[in-house]
Amino acid sequence: MVDTWRRLRLAGAAFGVVLVIGTLGYMGFGLGFVDALYQTVTTVTTVGFRELKEFDTGEQLFTIALLVLGVGAALYTITLLVETLVDGPAAELLARRRRDRRIGAMNDHTIVCGIGRVGRAIARELTEAGHEVVVVDSRSERLDDLPYTAVLGDATLDTTLRAAGISRARALVAALATDADNLFVTLSGRSLRPDLFIVARAREEESVSKHERAGADRVVNPQELGAQRMASFVAQPNVADYVDIVMHEHDRTFRLQELEVPTGSPVEGLSLGAVDVRSSTGAMVFAIRSPDGSFVTNPDPALLLAAGQVLIAIGNDSHLESLATMISG
Repeated sequence: MVDTWRRLRLAGAAFGVVLVIGTLGYMGFGLGFVDALYQTVTTVTTVGFRELKEFDTGEQLFTIALLVLGVGAALYTITLLVETLVDGPAAELLARRRRDRRIGAMNDHTIVCGIGRVGRAIARELTEAGHEVVVVDSRSERLDDLPYTAVLGDATLDTTLRAAGISRARALVAALATDADNLFVTLSGRSLRPDLFIVARAREEESVSKHERAGADRVVNPQELGAQRMASFVAQPNVADYVDIVMHEHDRTFRLQELEVPTGSPVEGLSLGAVDVRSSTGAMVFAIRSPDGSFVTNPDPALLLAAGQVLIAIGNDSHLESLATMISG
């Protein structure tokens, strides 16, 4: 875009030089300033009304040269002007309208603020898990060629979060570079949507409690998690490999999934043993989270299933789809 504007200025300058040369030339042939300027403009724009007087051979040759140079300069300038409008404000306006329409059609999407290395990894994982994602960043070069709907702007501002569709989002991820910015995003997100699920990134341990007080539902320290994971490869390599396969491998044959028991589910009021998930679907339920947030690990077969419980199950895609069908009816 910068190069286009530079070329447009040069083309405009060249066109201006042609006008000056033409005007001075016709003045040299005896025309007044206004007549010389008029003759120059009608010549280079190929309007071709008429000559203001009978031209001799010298004037005709000068007009031919002016016509060749002037038309070339004029066409080049007009072409660059159209290109600038199409690639510049007009293109930005059309792109913004297309983006707004896409976001306007979204519901329960996730807004990822900050598309650095952490933000890109988050957006990729969410997309592969089937979630719609809107990314927000203040640096335009980071948003080029992304496979996600993107909003260019300051994520700490309410207007930017509104443009990202925060009123209809299911979650907000604050993954900017600094704890202060993530704190502002958390505060803005919580003030705009008191019910929104917010995950914030914290680089410093002392920032964790601040993010929680600002309204973050979960606060993640990537450095701490990375350290724990590296240590687990030394202390418990088999466990770490198993978790990696289940949670992080993209070509996985089995995975973890959470499934909420809806109101009116066919399994509501039945015991886990009566449902017999393993035999019926092939999946295995190894934990259940109650609506109050407590977990039951390795649940007893006598445990009654109720609406609002979240089953945490493991299996391949077919097993988990069968389990989802079972509990949803």
